[in-house]
Amino acid sequence: MKIIVANDPEDAARKAADLIESVVREEPDCTLGLATGSSPVGMYRELARRHKEEDLDFSGISSVNLDEYVGLDGTHEQSYRYFMNDNLFDHINIDKEKTYVAKGTGDIEANLKEFNEILDKTDIRIQVLGVGPDGHLGFNEPGDTLYDKAHEETLDDSTIEANKRFFATKEDVPTKALTMGMGNIMRAQSLLMIIGGNKEEAARRLLIEDKIDPRCPATFMRMHRDATVIIEKELADKIGYTP
Repeated sequence: MKIIVANDPEDAARKAADLIESVVREEPDCTLGLATGSSPVGMYRELARRHKEEDLDFSGISSVNLDEYVGLDGTHEQSYRYFMNDNLFDHINIDKEKTYVAKGTGDIEANLKEFNEILDKTDIRIQVLGVGPDGHLGFNEPGDTLYDKAHEETLDDSTIEANKRFFATKEDVPTKALTMGMGNIMRAQSLLMIIGGNKEEAARRLLIEDKIDPRCPATFMRMHRDATVIIEKELADKIGYTP
């Protein structure tokens, strides 16, 4: 696992965008695995800037997203389809017909079947990841058992608490989500995690402790053949990580 310490959130965004740009330029028809949340927003803004100012071309790129809330339509401002459109897709020349975010409304079993069929036939070149304060990846919550494939996950209260800032009240936060399984994530050719802010526990367990623990799904990145973690210096200092 390669660890890159970034000076600040802007530096982390640039370093992450460098990795994505190199993939897009080398393999202009590849599939990107994308994530939502606060961690990748700066990277998406930087990629959009490079598209507009430096001719970074996404016209041949496909994408598939980690997850989606159950109960939110793609037009809802807190849905992950809306997030991707607003933060990236509307600002680059990607064909939205080649972008996939699981459907969170309607027949959930049918939506899961479609999600797994997409993943089974997709070779993800690089999977972008954030991480929850409890170490979850996608919405794979800590527990005794982790799932291989896409599934419906009941969200831990700590996840709901962390996400309530995006909603009017905690009661408005969806309690379930559709998410890639850990197997789907680990089968990507490469992984890219961006971590900063108040993620001390997850960062410590990933970077300091020498243990693979289903109660901290992020630690499974240690087993991947090509994983990169970009951590902000302030957080690295807090957990005592030195390169």
